Amino acid sequence: MERLRTTELFLIQGVLYFLGWLANDYLASMLSLIFGGICLFLLLIALAAELIEPSRVPRRYFYFMAASVLAPVLGVLLFLLSGGELGEGF
Repeated sequence: MERLRTTELFLIQGVLYFLGWLANDYLASMLSLIFGGICLFLLLIALAAELIEPSRVPRRYFYFMAASVLAPVLGVLLFLLSGGELGEGF
């Protein structure tokens, strides 16, 4: 089986977040904030460690983590463009 490219994984994640937003916008917002935040934190730690001491971690990891940070944003943008509205808590 051929590996999925980072852009394909990004689009798959974006569609999954979008479906989550369609199903339940409150739960999707919490999951987007939590998973996006965790991925951002891991990406920043990995980049800082890479600056201190270079490792053999492939660039693909950093691209995937960056895509994982941006995928929740894509999901909410798709939700808003499809006519969805953010709840009163926002």
